[in-house]
Amino acid sequence: MINTCLFPVAGYGTRFLPATKAVPKEMLPVLDKPLVQYGVEEAVDAGFSQMGFVTGRGKRAIEDHFDRSPEVENQIEGTSKADLLAGVSKLIDTCSFSFTRQVEMGGLGDAILKGRPLVGNEPFAVVLPDDLCFCEEAGVLQQMVALHEHFGCSIVAIEEVPEDQIHNYGVISGEPIDAPGEDMAGRLFRVNGMVEKPQSDPPSNLAIIGRYILTPDIFGIIENTEPGANGELQITDALRTQAEQGSVVGYRFKGRRFDCGSVPGFVEATNYCFEQRFGKAYGPTTSVEGHTGA
Repeated sequence: MINTCLFPVAGYGTRFLPATKAVPKEMLPVLDKPLVQYGVEEAVDAGFSQMGFVTGRGKRAIEDHFDRSPEVENQIEGTSKADLLAGVSKLIDTCSFSFTRQVEMGGLGDAILKGRPLVGNEPFAVVLPDDLCFCEEAGVLQQMVALHEHFGCSIVAIEEVPEDQIHNYGVISGEPIDAPGEDMAGRLFRVNGMVEKPQSDPPSNLAIIGRYILTPDIFGIIENTEPGANGELQITDALRTQAEQGSVVGYRFKGRRFDCGSVPGFVEATNYCFEQRFGKAYGPTTSVEGHTGA
């Protein structure tokens, strides 16, 4: 059983300035729930009980969100608004929350390495809250846990992306492999290489999105990985080392992803959630094409 899910949340969120000048981008609400809470709920549904956060300056609101607020709770106690905190209160009661800081922005690989004291020498999951995922049945992380139990190696979530967007992602190359269960044909790949944000000649149109299950040897690999794109430690470079050993499986997940790290994707996710909750009671909402997964 994997217990710990790591959330690298130290980024500045510059694409949302000025909104993120004083508010963490992970606390921006999709309807009435912050992005980071969606991610924690997905981890809980997948069986995780220990949530680790790699934060940075100006991110205290995340820690405060997953803590009691007696003033607010007392104010709404006994009113119709009391149920509005039920979801996050349940998370506080059932999970443990640990926090450490990434003092300087050194890339996702560096952020994951900074989370090592929160993880220990065990397999762990990584969720990037920017990637908001919705599934009809099991969540993306729950799907991946089952695959890790079967293969015993690192699992990365992947999806097909349009050619004009491929340069924004880490992209895999690999060979299709057989999968357990039904409706898995064409969904699993034994990864043999990957490139971070290819500017030309990408190895495929299969991009890595913000869901990982990693084996603990990844920490030693990151420590021995040279900085890559933008002078940062890229997790794709460390994963490529694992892939060369046949220890990475790419999974084209079942579900829908919204890129909430961009304004258009964030708006699309908000519209989607609004329609799911309220149906057509308020009429159709505007769609922004090209910023969702399938």
